[in-house]
Amino acid sequence: MNQVIYAGKHLLTYSVPRHAHSSWELIYCTSGEGSLRFDGFSIAYREHDLVIIPPMVQHSNDSERGFTNLHLNLVEPRLYLQEPTLIRDTDDLFLFHAMSAAFFFFSTEPGRENALLSSYANVIVDLIQFRLKTPVRSGVVEEIHNAIIRNYPDENFELDRFLQSLPFNYDYLRKRFKSEMGTTPHRLLSETRLQAAAEYLRFPSIQENSISEIAHLCGFREPLYFSRMFKNYYGLSPRDYQRLSQEERPRHDAESIKIRP
Repeated sequence: MNQVIYAGKHLLTYSVPRHAHSSWELIYCTSGEGSLRFDGFSIAYREHDLVIIPPMVQHSNDSERGFTNLHLNLVEPRLYLQEPTLIRDTDDLFLFHAMSAAFFFFSTEPGRENALLSSYANVIVDLIQFRLKTPVRSGVVEEIHNAIIRNYPDENFELDRFLQSLPFNYDYLRKRFKSEMGTTPHRLLSETRLQAAAEYLRFPSIQENSISEIAHLCGFREPLYFSRMFKNYYGLSPRDYQRLSQEERPRHDAESIKIRP
């Protein structure tokens, strides 16, 4: 999807308090240096480093000398990372120029989608994948992945039956998929459904739907099971997540959720 829902910049800054985002966050250091602190570890960064932070990962940002940065929040960028990750920009600073362009187009038409903004989001994700040296997926793994993305809204989609229909051993497929994707097919299906539900919960046009309706739209048969899964994944119940998204949206702060120290 690679949709930019927020783009911002920090002028000279020394500290950003602990918080989390309901979307992916990309933080590009344009000058200075500092340290992003997570639960149990930290990532030191400097000029022309980009840090990729998955949704709902609590973090703070501190620097003795100060830093400036560009930061984007993206919806479903198809980055298969489990933990915050740092990459270095290319010598030609392709990432910097793409991030700058995305910030410009978001700022000129805040809150509106446009083709150029979407294009730059795609370029940024492609550059990240290149810098991560993401291996090319095998044909059967790509087939499984496409089936999950295509069918996740269908609560009658049976992943096991689909896997068993392929001309490969079931255990081999699970191991091959996890080796290439970093997760299992069933976990990816669950995460895709939960991420889709989070999108429904965030957008005002959908927020009138009940939690049960959203659960069914995202492939969950049982609303109570969906609520348990959602809280385990995001740390908030669907209703609390929806409420916080409504509170944060008017302030245009990239849907951040403040975390108490």
